[in-house]
Amino acid sequence: MAEPDRFTRFVMRVYARSPRWAVPLAALGCVGLGMAYALLSDPTRAAPDAAPSCLLKLTTGLDCPGCGGTRALWYVLHGDLPAAARHHFLFVFALPFLTYLFVAWAGKQAFGWRLPEPQISSKLIGGFLALWLVFSVARNLPWAPFTSIYV
Repeated sequence: MAEPDRFTRFVMRVYARSPRWAVPLAALGCVGLGMAYALLSDPTRAAPDAAPSCLLKLTTGLDCPGCGGTRALWYVLHGDLPAAARHHFLFVFALPFLTYLFVAWAGKQAFGWRLPEPQISSKLIGGFLALWLVFSVARNLPWAPFTSIYV
């Protein structure tokens, strides 16, 4: 096996010397910043002549797989689950699972908690990603009943 390069050795040293709560705290900070952005930017009130913030939407006019996710998060943070699901149902569906997985991981890393960790198979992940792909294609189709999921 080849010797790790200087940067890899540096990262390994920093990781070994860091307190065990540092990585979960940094991840929580990133999540918090994302939530603060969603709250402060109010993506639901964009001006009609404003350029879309999504490069795919700007160049093609199509909704990308994550389109509506920021608006859905904004509605979730304001407690309006029906409106959130209208903007991105799969995001709203996945959010409680992702939240639990994050809490279980962060609790284990930072405090040594042993919360039950669900065993998620690669088939389940692949199936969810396939569903996400089908949803992404279907929401861009210009005829009924797919126009009801266009955002």
